[in-house]
Amino acid sequence: MSKPRIHPVVWQPPRAPARARQRSSTTRFDLQVVDLPGVGPEDVAVDAHGSAITGLSDGRIMRVARDGGIEQLTDTKGRPMGIERLPDGALIVCDAYRGLLRIGRNREDIEVLVDSFESRPLRFCNNATVGRDGSIYFTDSSTEFGVDHYKADLFAHTGTGRLFRWTAESGVELLAGGLDFANGVTLSAAEDFLVFAETSGYRLQRIWLGGPRDGVREIFVDNLPGFPDNLSTGDSGLIWVALPNARNRLLDGLLPRPPVLRKLAWAAPELLQPKEKSTVWAQAYNSDGVLVHDLQTTHPGFRMVTGVREFEGSLWLGSLAARAIGRITL
Repeated sequence: MSKPRIHPVVWQPPRAPARARQRSSTTRFDLQVVDLPGVGPEDVAVDAHGSAITGLSDGRIMRVARDGGIEQLTDTKGRPMGIERLPDGALIVCDAYRGLLRIGRNREDIEVLVDSFESRPLRFCNNATVGRDGSIYFTDSSTEFGVDHYKADLFAHTGTGRLFRWTAESGVELLAGGLDFANGVTLSAAEDFLVFAETSGYRLQRIWLGGPRDGVREIFVDNLPGFPDNLSTGDSGLIWVALPNARNRLLDGLLPRPPVLRKLAWAAPELLQPKEKSTVWAQAYNSDGVLVHDLQTTHPGFRMVTGVREFEGSLWLGSLAARAIGRITL
């Protein structure tokens, strides 16, 4: 697959914190890995029975039962990314190719809720969260590059990501644009604010919902040590963040320099480009943006954590690159 052209913009990243250079956390934990019959379980949802639900790169949606049994639930015929479970057992799926989908309880009824905005197709539907009132908040990471070339957006840093809200009554509404690779999104436990990730901005932002600060947008956590991906809210109200990779010193060094250097780097063979580090990493923050949990390790059969979900004392992990999902007992 040929690479798309990029037109980079100059950006001065904040100086990476010392934590970005560490390879593991001080907290020790056990990681269990469940192998899957396919690659790229980017996100993980958990049903009422404690079974994990995830989507593979070939479009299949799989369920992993508590006893380890694996079954196929359906096939989106696209590329499922973020997955959310509705109270009635239906699923909301962000499909990078097809848009925002609702998959009925029978798993055969697949409805496209949103596949375009202002007459332009969504390019990279990525992650979602669902409010108790039925509102669905979701991200479109880039208007220029799809999931197959997500690194192009990191190199270009043109800030075309978007955050949307969808309701059955009003349809789709733009909440925020011009985002640096819009990614994970989650509601607070009280649903009084929404947190979303800007992967290439190394930060989390918050939008207040209702009350005297309704609509106010502010930084929730800035200058993260890694690239934030999917988000979720845990049973205790903590905001969990998947960190697929640590900050890259070479990329940070190129971002404020003349754009032609990134054009050359992007055109170079993969071996000469900034390298990803093999890591397993997730963090959790309280409602004030204070770090509570920092869990990082390495594993020979699992890396690049892109999804994180807390459920009944366990932390389930998805991965865009692995052929497995992970599980940590908290």
